[in-house]
Amino acid sequence: MAAAVTAAVSFPSFKSTSPSSRAYIIAPERITFKKVSVYYKDVSAGRRVVSIGAQVTTEAPAKVKKESMKAEEGVIVNKFKPKGPYIVRCLLNTKITADDAPGETWHMVFSTDGEVPYREGQSIGVIPDGDLKPGSEVKIAGPVGKEMLIPKDPNATIIMLVTGTGIAPFRSFLWKMFFEKHEDYKFNGLAWLFLGVPTSSSLLYKEEFEKMKEKVPDKFKVDFAVSREQTNEKGEKMYIQTRMAQYAEELWELLKKDNTYLRIDWLEYKRSLKKAEQWNVEVY
Repeated sequence: MAAAVTAAVSFPSFKSTSPSSRAYIIAPERITFKKVSVYYKDVSAGRRVVSIGAQVTTEAPAKVKKESMKAEEGVIVNKFKPKGPYIVRCLLNTKITADDAPGETWHMVFSTDGEVPYREGQSIGVIPDGDLKPGSEVKIAGPVGKEMLIPKDPNATIIMLVTGTGIAPFRSFLWKMFFEKHEDYKFNGLAWLFLGVPTSSSLLYKEEFEKMKEKVPDKFKVDFAVSREQTNEKGEKMYIQTRMAQYAEELWELLKKDNTYLRIDWLEYKRSLKKAEQWNVEVY
């Protein structure tokens, strides 16, 4: 932010007021002040050359303290830290990708005894060495995250773009919307999930999402993009952005609504854009 600038310009007095010796005043927008407190400049005033002295002072703008809306909403982060972790118990640790998937993903469940505050969209960190066998004690830190939270508006449209394990925060959204029962929350909007993976064997929670769609077809839509197995009508690999292009008009209408929220697993999504040569950045 530019500093505010004030200037006082003084002109020498003239004994004669004839047109030939009258001083000409320079318009303020044509005066450029250097970063010094005082400077002088010779200018032509009729037939005479006079010196104009300018005193320039700068005043830094007052700093505006940014108040966090998340703090007002009671979002708690980092209650437990690596040097002061909380000990939980592992209840479940199971592999949820097929053997021929390009990578492994494991689903874990921990018992926190209600001591770890949590909002849908937040995450925790597991501190090594954590023995993740069922029944084992595990040290955790967190919760972390203030931005990837479920919108409070129960009538909102929520469009979620995600690849691979980035599904985690959005799965918590969808469970709250469609599987859990809450006295103070009932979702009446539209949730639309675009999930991208390299192979069908690496699709995560596919059965869950299909059950949700069957249960509330008017409130939940899900589209998969399997890049190594699917193509569009042009023969291009099916990435998330490729699948979304098939619904361009419908998505555009939704995005124009005031209560539409776009949630993106950005790091993974950016990688897919780069791979498809659709991410271009130039610094000038």
